[in-house]
Amino acid sequence: MIRISEWIDGVNEYVGKSVSWLSLLLVVIIIIDVALRYTFHMTSSASFELEWHLFAALFLLSAGWTLHQDKHVRVDVFYQRFSDRQKAVVNLIGCLFLLIPLCVIGIGEGYQFTKNAYLMGETSPDPGGLPARFIIKSTIPVGFLLLGLQGVSIILKSLKTILSHD
Repeated sequence: MIRISEWIDGVNEYVGKSVSWLSLLLVVIIIIDVALRYTFHMTSSASFELEWHLFAALFLLSAGWTLHQDKHVRVDVFYQRFSDRQKAVVNLIGCLFLLIPLCVIGIGEGYQFTKNAYLMGETSPDPGGLPARFIIKSTIPVGFLLLGLQGVSIILKSLKTILSHD
C-alpha cells in the first residue's frame, strides 16, 4: 500500500513542480500584455485567452500536488486538536465520501466536455483567439484524475495509520 501511495505522491510532485513553471510564463505574458496595451494601445484576444488557459492549467494540474503538500483550504477548528489516528479517520471519510466521488464526476464530465470540443473542432469565438479548445479542456479530466489519485494515496496512508498497532 505504501509503495502505491509513494508512487502517486511522486507523480503529483513531478507534475506539480513541472507546471509550477507556468506561473513564471504567465507573469511574463501578463507583463508583456499590459506593456503593449498601455504603451502602444495594442490588445490581443489570443494573449488574454492564453493567460486564462495557463492559469487554468496551473490550477487544475497542480491540485493533486497541493493536496499532497497539505496546502489546500481547510477549516482547522477541530482537526488541529485531533490525534493522528483521528485525523486519519477524518481524512479517510472525507476522501471516500467527498473527494473521490467529486473526482469521478469531474473526470467523466470533463472527458465529455473535452471530447465534444475535439469532435466539433471548437475554437475561440473571439476573432484572433486561440484554436483547439480541447487542449485546455483536457486539463479538466487530467486534473481531477491527479486529484483523485492523491485522494487514493491519502486513503492508503489513513488506513495504515488507523490499522497500526502503535
